Amino acid sequence: MKTNFSTLTLEETLQSSETSVTTRVIPSFIYASVFASFCIAVGLQWDISWHMSVGRDGLFSPPHLAIYLGAIVSGIFSGIKVLKTSFWGSLQEKQETIKFWGIFHGSLGAMFCIWGAFAMLTSAPFDDWWHNTYGLDVKILSPPHAVLGLGMIVIQFGALISVIAVQNRLGNNLQDKAKTHLHWLYAMSSGFLLVMGYTFFAEYFFLSRQHHVLTYQVAMAALPILMVSVAYASPYKWGATKMAIVYTLLMAGMVWVLPLFPAEPKLSPVYNYITRFQPFHFPFILIVPAMVIDLIISKWKSRNKWVLAAALSLGFVISFVPAQWYFAELQMSEFGRGWFFGRYSYPYWANPDSPYRYIFHPEYISRGWDLVKGLGIAALIGLITCRLGLAWGNWMSQVKR
Repeated sequence: MKTNFSTLTLEETLQSSETSVTTRVIPSFIYASVFASFCIAVGLQWDISWHMSVGRDGLFSPPHLAIYLGAIVSGIFSGIKVLKTSFWGSLQEKQETIKFWGIFHGSLGAMFCIWGAFAMLTSAPFDDWWHNTYGLDVKILSPPHAVLGLGMIVIQFGALISVIAVQNRLGNNLQDKAKTHLHWLYAMSSGFLLVMGYTFFAEYFFLSRQHHVLTYQVAMAALPILMVSVAYASPYKWGATKMAIVYTLLMAGMVWVLPLFPAEPKLSPVYNYITRFQPFHFPFILIVPAMVIDLIISKWKSRNKWVLAAALSLGFVISFVPAQWYFAELQMSEFGRGWFFGRYSYPYWANPDSPYRYIFHPEYISRGWDLVKGLGIAALIGLITCRLGLAWGNWMSQVKR
């Protein structure tokens, strides 16, 4: 009887130990960082919609609070993790981190999150002063927005690096539950980063311009570097595709959810009288090139990086341009003007009777040789960004701290 009791106790102890190991594998600051990245992505889409529907409404408007919540959560959780490791961590814990300023120990992802939080929070009064001095936004990339955007991107990058570092460090020693958590944290953190990458260059992605080569040249400069790096570093299948799915669901979800809430302009002039939030862009159809990226990398990952970059760039252009070209036509047509694509959305300061509201602007249509030459330039731009994405992905696949 005594022997049986001891065996059961030992098994229970082992099970308890395994459970505690599982829960300790993924530090809480990583969950917090990914949540912060989500807050930033949602707050950013909401803020743009706020400017389209309500106008400028102070430093502590609800979308701003959502964005700042992301900065505060990532900064506090990452800061506590760094302080805890620096002053109360074991020798092994310190060896798994990087050392800076002689006394602090922390993971690279946590460092990025802390720096990004400081940049975002310091940009807030700068942004408020800018608006009070120069008035309404005339463009997304104003100086304070650039500082804010840089801080947001750094936090989102820090969240992604934090996830991949744990995956790289523990490898096959992960239990199934922890591996599943990391799998989805990687997909979500990369998808939120893609939302930021798209929004940063959204001035070139207006629907009325999507039959002009400049849209695709800017897209090739901004998007492949993110998608290729995530796909190359991903220890899971279909890394870029899952990233694109998260991006699509978040941006489309904002198009579907925001109009459910009332809003009215608080600044003049008001040319378009609205009573609901006007959502921002419906997402690019990036799932198509993402699948091509995953297939090419899975087949030719070990090939020469420049050859692989050329294949990725051509694959991206050949799959993305026709898909988005005709998807834009669908959104411009009568079939695309319902709630699903948010085509009714129009800022309060814009003339609702504009002749270019439901057609491609004639100054932004490329045809013939100009189209062929422009897409060739886009492919060359893509060659460079895909090569940079491969280098970045190779670096991420080796990060363990």
